[in-house]
Amino acid sequence: MKFPALIATLMVFAAACGKPAAPESAAEAAATPAPAQAGVLNVYSARHYDSDKVMYDTFEKDTGIRVRFRESGAPELIETMKAEGDASPADVIIASDAGTLYRFQAAGFTQGIQSDLLESVIPPHFRDPDGNWFGLAKRARVIVYDPSRLQPDEVDKYEDLANGNLQGEICMRSSSNIYNLSLMGEFIGRWGSEKATAWARSVVANFARQPQGGDTTQIESIAAGECSAALINHYYWVRMATGTDSDRAKTAKTKLSFPEQDTVGTHVNVTAAAVAAHAPNRDNAIRFIEWLATPEGQKLLTSETKEFPMLAGVPLPDGLDALPDFKQSDFPLDQLGVNQADAQEIYDRAGWN
Repeated sequence: MKFPALIATLMVFAAACGKPAAPESAAEAAATPAPAQAGVLNVYSARHYDSDKVMYDTFEKDTGIRVRFRESGAPELIETMKAEGDASPADVIIASDAGTLYRFQAAGFTQGIQSDLLESVIPPHFRDPDGNWFGLAKRARVIVYDPSRLQPDEVDKYEDLANGNLQGEICMRSSSNIYNLSLMGEFIGRWGSEKATAWARSVVANFARQPQGGDTTQIESIAAGECSAALINHYYWVRMATGTDSDRAKTAKTKLSFPEQDTVGTHVNVTAAAVAAHAPNRDNAIRFIEWLATPEGQKLLTSETKEFPMLAGVPLPDGLDALPDFKQSDFPLDQLGVNQADAQEIYDRAGWN
């Protein structure tokens, strides 16, 4: 993140005085200042998208509330908030995956809020029951596969990845990745630890290589013929399918399976927002999260990420219309964090690095 020289100097001075640095402003210096009575909003975000800056600017124009934001990885934001303590300027926390929001909540960095608007448009299983966070965009954890090597009915259930006929055919990313931890969290809740452990061990036995890379790496590995199937979040595939000629050529060699259509539905997670525990601008924080749950906010939140809007009827981002309608799991996402430690233990015992 680049700052003008003056702001950078002031931030160094503030740090020397033991005060947390203010997040970067969403509007450029040339923008018209917001009305003083509208106040400010400080957003701590684990997202990194150009469209988010447009989102912040649009909220400023709609409300007169000046948005300042800090973008970093979730672990770094958690450490920042630990260092800031009660003096943290954070008003809103935005992060991907309910398991990540659980980490902020467990650290005491969120507060429960009540909002009739949010409770009316966000289904209960997509939000914390005590209002500590609210899911605002959805992502599906799907199976990507090589249709020249596998038939659709060989990968229409998550359990299929553990079948012996796929020995040497599976690529995966690290078990410590939050997406895999949350998926395992649902398996623990639905299957119990014993069956979940057996599944993990059998999947490891089917690895074509040791876990590596991100979700995009898994798509590329299948396109290169290194393996036949992997787990990914749907939007990685959609971004590539609507991207460069090279990326489109890779996705053309693969297909997506939305597992469990005949049973409980495909695992779905969220990008979510929370009001920070010591939010100095609490009312503005609630107003911002409510704004993200409007058609305008939903469009800006999902346009670049290629996630599914939470609200029904909001136009889908480009590329999502190529995906089929699918049955979504209604597993309560607050349980993913509760099961997170057990999920990592299961992966570790299975030898899934």
